Amino acid sequence: MSEKCLSLATRRQFIKSSGIVASSAPFVTSGLLANPPSERLRHASFGAGGMAGADIGSLARSKHFELVAVADVDLKRAEGIRKRFPKAKFYQDWRELLDKESKNIDSVNVSTPDHMHGPIGLAAMDLGKHCYGQKPLAHNLRECRAMTEMARENKLMTQMGIQISSAFTERLVVSLVQSGAIGKVTRVHSFSSKKWGDMGPVPQKEDKIPEGFDWDLWLGVAKHRPYIAGYYHPGNWRKRRDFGTGTFGDMGCHIFSGWYRSLGLTSPLSVVSHGPASNQNNWAINAKIDYVFPSTKYTQDGNVSVTWYDGSARPPKEVADLVNGKVPGQGSIIIGTDGVLLAPHMSTPTLYPAQKYQGFKYPKLDPRDHYMEYVDAARGASGKKPSANFDDYSGPLTETVLLGCLATLFPGEKLDWDTEKLKVTNNVKADIQVGRDYRNGWKPKAII
Repeated sequence: MSEKCLSLATRRQFIKSSGIVASSAPFVTSGLLANPPSERLRHASFGAGGMAGADIGSLARSKHFELVAVADVDLKRAEGIRKRFPKAKFYQDWRELLDKESKNIDSVNVSTPDHMHGPIGLAAMDLGKHCYGQKPLAHNLRECRAMTEMARENKLMTQMGIQISSAFTERLVVSLVQSGAIGKVTRVHSFSSKKWGDMGPVPQKEDKIPEGFDWDLWLGVAKHRPYIAGYYHPGNWRKRRDFGTGTFGDMGCHIFSGWYRSLGLTSPLSVVSHGPASNQNNWAINAKIDYVFPSTKYTQDGNVSVTWYDGSARPPKEVADLVNGKVPGQGSIIIGTDGVLLAPHMSTPTLYPAQKYQGFKYPKLDPRDHYMEYVDAARGASGKKPSANFDDYSGPLTETVLLGCLATLFPGEKLDWDTEKLKVTNNVKADIQVGRDYRNGWKPKAII
């Protein structure tokens, strides 16, 4: 596919040539909660393999779910879903799916590499489609804000794929913090031992593109470059700045979510990276990023500090000692005025010091299903937004994480953040990184 301009007139031609939804007024799903619930949620998936396959399988547990169509640039990775859902229509080009199937679907999931979350999600939501979007919500701050605003303006049901936020373990963290079990929170340390980074240069080679794989469509909004087997697709794109968001973008939305919701946080005031600098093409590893947030009713007076560590970077010994040195590979240590909460990723949280909390009665919580919550909201059955909806929760959460990703490009420089203006106020070069450069013809119309 060549790079094309946006001059064609009809909706069909416009979508096929540009990847951007036509500029007619968006369809708004008005009165969704006032209408009787639908027995069917007609759905399309953008992505078929990997996490996309897992999302389809989880959504399909609902008897109300109907998979109408799937788009994946890699036909081989779509084979499993094609066999499981023989009635669904399959496409390689996501734009063609939206063009041909828009009238037949109510809802989508966007489970692609990070760089296409925003463009595909915005195009689908502009057509009035409810959206289940994988984390991070978008590849950059400007797209993330556009996703948030479009979900709100079009009155859509949305859910970000941070399934842990509906799990008992994270909800227990929220309950313990907000009930005052550790007093007022003074400090948070979050970490992941994953290493989605690469300090090396791009290999100077070009490999044959596999049969059934559309490399140009996979590149999407990113500039053209040679195909290198295994370097980008199917998994290592997370390490590459044009396509992924590194370890932090992969895991930050998961691991931040517990304390972010617990503390009722909004946007950070500033951020500074103390880790190594990313190079021109790849994210760095071993990040250490400090945030300052305004206080809330769950924090001690004054601003609250949060530090993120990934790869081999870990919280200091004095912090590890607060939890008897039992620092897991991934999770958070939440420090309060009266105690400490260790929140391992996907494991049960524990209060410290152990002796103080001996016999402590942990609250009982009702179960919640992240995927079913979305399906029921999207078909109008629940009467409320999903818990990780874009506009109230996961949009601001993702912006927080993406701001940290941005900071790693400017190590040692404190970046002051104005969330209303979506602007780094004290560093012009950093402010440019709030958005991204788009390949000709691929810029979403929602991005000004």
